Amino acid sequence: MIARTTAGDAEGPGAAAARLTGRRVTTERPLSGALAEVALGDGQLAMVKRGDAPDAVRAEAAGLRWLADTGTVRVPVVYGHDHRWLVTERVPTGPPSAGAAVRFGRDLAALHASGASAFGAPPPDGPEDAHIGLASMRNVAGEDWPRWYAEHRVLPYLRRAVDDGTVRSAEADVVERVCGRLPELAGPAEPPARLHGDLWNGNVLWGADGQVWLIDPAAHGGHRETDLAMLQLFGCPLLDRVLDGYQEAAPLADGWRDRVGVHQLFPLLVHTVLFGRGYAEQTLAVARAAVAR
Repeated sequence: MIARTTAGDAEGPGAAAARLTGRRVTTERPLSGALAEVALGDGQLAMVKRGDAPDAVRAEAAGLRWLADTGTVRVPVVYGHDHRWLVTERVPTGPPSAGAAVRFGRDLAALHASGASAFGAPPPDGPEDAHIGLASMRNVAGEDWPRWYAEHRVLPYLRRAVDDGTVRSAEADVVERVCGRLPELAGPAEPPARLHGDLWNGNVLWGADGQVWLIDPAAHGGHRETDLAMLQLFGCPLLDRVLDGYQEAAPLADGWRDRVGVHQLFPLLVHTVLFGRGYAEQTLAVARAAVAR
């Protein structure tokens, strides 16, 4: 049973963990302004995360459960949450290994094949208004991936980047042209996949148990190549072995390497909005390469 309450806005992570798990907290170690490790009275270590945006914790908890329900990839157990705090299992980490990378690729393929009711579908108990990192992200269902991707993943962040002055109005045209050509650039139609949704290297933990664990999802229904493109965008140890395992389990459609940049436009624009002009330059370079195909 997952505990939920609305108390505790002024409390710290240790007190929140005790309240949400019903267990005594013996030690508390801050890791950042929003993250702490706590030791529970039974010796179990847990991670306590504070979410300041509305529905951010609810979305993450729902995403972890949705991924776990498939029995494919490994994700931390949710011990408890409310509107502000999320308490999860702590994953001991170790070095990457080739065997774990191949298994991760196969498990990721199985996760994607578990499917979703629609592109943009949130986890069953998750909110439409979710987050990817520190950016808001709306989960709005759609049947056609190119149209949905343009309307709900690329263009909202492009407009915000233009409004903020990070992308110049004249520069936005090349991204808009990619959106206009998505039906021909997207490759063969695929069913909605169950995505982690924020699959960069920082959310991939190489466990001490020899398995790969995934944390901090922005889970939704999407195109399976999007998760893989994000892994490639920010780097991942033994990525070639991960892709080998994936291809063994569920081969990607021909031309998938040419589509990587199209799928990277979304995370690049999110980073443009959050972190500025350097990512705008990268976004524009990817968009120019896509329209040149």
